Amino acid sequence: MGRQKLIILSGSPCVGKSTAGDLLFQMYENSAYLDGDWCWCVNPFKLDDPRLREGDRAMSAVLSNYLRLSFDYVVFCSVVAMYENIREGILGDITEEDYQVIGFTLTCSEETLRERHRHRGDKNECSMEWLRLPSYPGDHVIYTDGKSPKEVALMMKEIIDGYED
Repeated sequence: MGRQKLIILSGSPCVGKSTAGDLLFQMYENSAYLDGDWCWCVNPFKLDDPRLREGDRAMSAVLSNYLRLSFDYVVFCSVVAMYENIREGILGDITEEDYQVIGFTLTCSEETLRERHRHRGDKNECSMEWLRLPSYPGDHVIYTDGKSPKEVALMMKEIIDGYED
């Protein structure tokens, strides 16, 4: 198979990262999956909590472990991976070497995001902040409007399978 692939999915909440990421993970043998939300699941969640960046260190630790354990494909979904400084910090804290990073930014229209937010049953206000952020440099951008999660996962798989080691 060659070098391990760390596949990063970023994008706004409700854009489909977790659903498409889980499907993508299931398409590959010898794969691992991490949803960044699992690494900082606290109540109450507040963006101004000074401890929040500790979740990034937890993400790096889990990703390091998956890579150390020789999974060929590691699928990682995170909203915060949209921010260059945060993604670079997460990647910088990974202890393993010689793996390939393939990044994706999933996006959609504001109307689609509102609809998915409603469908999820989230009682919080639907924020467009992350939707309006630029994609991470070098990421493959996939517009998810009108696409099923499986279609999005298949699009990502086609791109990943086209990478040389």
